[in-house]
Amino acid sequence: MKINPPMLLQISRSYIKLVKADNFQRCFGRHFSNTETPTTNSIVDASLAVPISASSMESDNSKKATDSTWVSKIVLYSFWQSSCSWRVRFALNLKGLSYEYRAVNLGKGEQFTLEFDKLNPLHYVPVLVDGDVVISDSYAILLYLEEKYHQRPLLPVEPQLRALNLQAASIVSSNMQPLHMLSVLRYMEERVGPEEKQLWVKFHIQKGFGALEKLLTGSAGKYATGDEVYMADVFLAPQIAVATKRFNIDMSEFPTLRKIYDSCEALPEFQASLPERQPDAPP
Repeated sequence: MKINPPMLLQISRSYIKLVKADNFQRCFGRHFSNTETPTTNSIVDASLAVPISASSMESDNSKKATDSTWVSKIVLYSFWQSSCSWRVRFALNLKGLSYEYRAVNLGKGEQFTLEFDKLNPLHYVPVLVDGDVVISDSYAILLYLEEKYHQRPLLPVEPQLRALNLQAASIVSSNMQPLHMLSVLRYMEERVGPEEKQLWVKFHIQKGFGALEKLLTGSAGKYATGDEVYMADVFLAPQIAVATKRFNIDMSEFPTLRKIYDSCEALPEFQASLPERQPDAPP
């Protein structure tokens, strides 16, 4: 089944109306309890790429006191399946920043609790808390980490490559991922059915990948803009993984992006950020 232009226009208008609607939560959500709070917390040492138990934390106080990469005040509110949270986990690992992982179960509606509403009234993950600073958008979070924590830069010094990284990251965060959010897909299925919903997802993912393939072909080396991992890779790798595993997108049509993903997949920092390795992932 194909979506003809009038139907696609109608769907797009419905989506825009949805985004602007004041009753967004009512469109998507069930009625969740305001007393339920996230319960799965873990301290993640990025240098070890494993959660740290309470006993090991107590026995390792001397290490934390002298280890400049240990920043215990960083807290990441995350959901294991969220690709936006995945970007931030990947970036924190690349920078060697340890953090406390606080799980927010989107399936149970924990994003609608009073506690989480104070952190992000939009009720999305991720949220990063660094002392008194609270940031609730993955793009803004990565820019903040880049400005504050200078180890393992995620943006190159050269202005053109820097802009290219930001452009690629923006394509993923603004023109691709928001169009296949779970809440949006539920809305689409209710309005046009499951088959059209899948066509909607594939259309927008392939459109985004097509643009990124053209954008990065001339600059890509091992990674998106050369032989160093930068912000474009941090946004691309989780998006590609979700596209292939959840939506069955054939990456053979995008050989440059496929090569970039293969390079990222081999990194221990990426492996540690995988959804199935998070504390709230099902056994």
